[in-house]
Amino acid sequence: MYRIVKKKSLNPTVSLMEIKAPLIARKAEPGQFIIFRAKEDSERVPLTIADYDREKGTVTIIYQIVGGSTMELDTLNEGESLHDFVGPLGKPSETEGLKKVAVIGGGVGCAIAYPIAKKLHNMGCEVHSVAGFRNKDLVILEDEFKKVSSELYIMTDDGSYGKKGLVTNALEELIQNGNQYDEVIAIGPLVMMKFVCLLTKKYDIKTIVSMNPIMIDGTGMCGGCRLTVGGKTKFACVDGPDFDGHQVDFDEAMHRGTMYREFESHARESACNLMKQGDDNNG
Repeated sequence: MYRIVKKKSLNPTVSLMEIKAPLIARKAEPGQFIIFRAKEDSERVPLTIADYDREKGTVTIIYQIVGGSTMELDTLNEGESLHDFVGPLGKPSETEGLKKVAVIGGGVGCAIAYPIAKKLHNMGCEVHSVAGFRNKDLVILEDEFKKVSSELYIMTDDGSYGKKGLVTNALEELIQNGNQYDEVIAIGPLVMMKFVCLLTKKYDIKTIVSMNPIMIDGTGMCGGCRLTVGGKTKFACVDGPDFDGHQVDFDEAMHRGTMYREFESHARESACNLMKQGDDNNG
């Protein structure tokens, strides 16, 4: 069993958990992910590793409470344990040789972008970070990004915090100001990553994206996480999750991502009803 040593709410829909998992913490690298089950009969859910502490033997996950499984996970508290916590899975992000990088995070994708920015910073790389959110209430990890970034831009859709606009507005401003990046790393909603890649392609800047499609077994056997990269079928769990963004078929990935929307809606409603029944019984 994997004990929760810390639980913290980052905003109304996003929570952080620090899990005691020494074997995973020993091997984990930025870009890799774990698969958890909250309880014995729970669904298997992949989450990218948000941080790790090899000395303490802990792995940090950050999750958005959007479906039945993450709602179930969020019912667990410090001192309780997850039933399964498997990893690290996937390939680590490639960081060797990079001297100057722009790291772009969108929403909860910032939880994946942060450990990469942190590792690059610790390697001596100059890191410019752009984090985008819908509004001020949804901002996460600002202080953490400040510590590992030479420059940090917070963007909000409504202008309630930082600068008003999209992450692509800030990135283009940085490029036009003469910054020459070895690489841009973009992590967030598919549509955000797509438009970052369209922008960087115009400037001929290599761009890496983190793909997080539906995933079941994490070994490439189920085929659920397949996507098209450079005209070839790839599996995010074993070939990624990092890919050359200029080669990814984002339109196909977005279409596949909507296939289970109705099922997810039913699962969320079921979880809400179960928790409501539990509250009523406890009351």
